[in-house]
Amino acid sequence: MSTMSIGQLAQQAGVAIDTVRYYERNALLTPAGRLASGYRRYGVTELKRLRFIRRAKALGFSLDDVRELLTLSDERDIAKVKHAAKRKLDDIEQRLAELDRIRVGLHALITACPGHGRAEACPILNALSQEESA
Repeated sequence: MSTMSIGQLAQQAGVAIDTVRYYERNALLTPAGRLASGYRRYGVTELKRLRFIRRAKALGFSLDDVRELLTLSDERDIAKVKHAAKRKLDDIEQRLAELDRIRVGLHALITACPGHGRAEACPILNALSQEESA
């Protein structure tokens, strides 16, 4: 099995060297070994793991989520993997609904604002200045 340096690993996985070090510090990735000089060496297993982490992060999974997915992957518990992905999807849908609510509110304020006149009459400033109703 050929081993690679941290730079080679990072390049093949499409991440920065600092990202590899960050994942190591967060116990998501461990070098396969070290040379006598102390330099880290990585193999195909670490490359696959790093690509897995990168793809999971691209889908919005947090480091804790990725850690859980890696554990579930090692255990081969597909039902729990599906449940974790469903939880992430539910979270994303909730955030999208909140963003949509914000978009609608901003659109209404922008439409109501004439874009000129006194600041006291500005619907945007007035909406931002309103006291919370109890």
